[in-house]
Amino acid sequence: MKKITLLAVCFFIGLQVTQLKANTIFMQNDTTIDNMLTQKEADKGWQLLFDGKTLDGWRTFKNEPGSWKAGNGMLCSYTADKGNADLITNGVYENFELSIDWKISAGGNSGILYLVNEDYDQSFLSGPEYQLIDDNGFPAKLENWQKTGANYAMNTPTVNAAHKPGEWNTTKIIINKGHVEHWLNGKKVVEYNLWSEEWKKLKDAGKWKDAAGYAASKSGHIALQSSHSDVETSGICFRNIKIRSLK
Repeated sequence: MKKITLLAVCFFIGLQVTQLKANTIFMQNDTTIDNMLTQKEADKGWQLLFDGKTLDGWRTFKNEPGSWKAGNGMLCSYTADKGNADLITNGVYENFELSIDWKISAGGNSGILYLVNEDYDQSFLSGPEYQLIDDNGFPAKLENWQKTGANYAMNTPTVNAAHKPGEWNTTKIIINKGHVEHWLNGKKVVEYNLWSEEWKKLKDAGKWKDAAGYAASKSGHIALQSSHSDVETSGICFRNIKIRSLK
């Protein structure tokens, strides 16, 4: 009887050790761990832009007043915080791959901008915007170029890949020598070439025709657009903000 009990205990301990090893291996390779880099990511040149706790590495656009909140592993902006300036990276980037998780509240509106400079009054006057919005619950009618994943006011998303408000999404933005791709939850939703003839025609015919600085720079800041909507209870949160330079 004692031998059987001892064998059972040894088996249980062995099982626990095996499970612990499996979990450790899983954690090492799991890219969903909040606000951390795996060794594999670090080896590939990824850099973490948000530590999950502070605004280190970020500042508001033109150092204007802002009330972004960092904590609980998230970086958040709320519509109720009036006059909340966009948040930009301290660093500037040219050719890169950006990965970022986000979730938006019902009726929410925000965006991720790139190639942003501070020569103009607003971040969107220089940087193209990856649109983030509640496609189905926003209180106003949306054009296709306003929907989630769009290159705002330029390129419409080819696929509706956004999750419901309150659920996390993963966005990837790739810029390499003017070639741009927008990805959403594993699906490519927009692809275009900056400064091409087709791009110039779209710009000249649309909202940015008089914006001389729009996408004029080959490098710039990453900007997170503050939450703005007629729905006062709306907001936007980000996590797992990672970037790697492309040669």
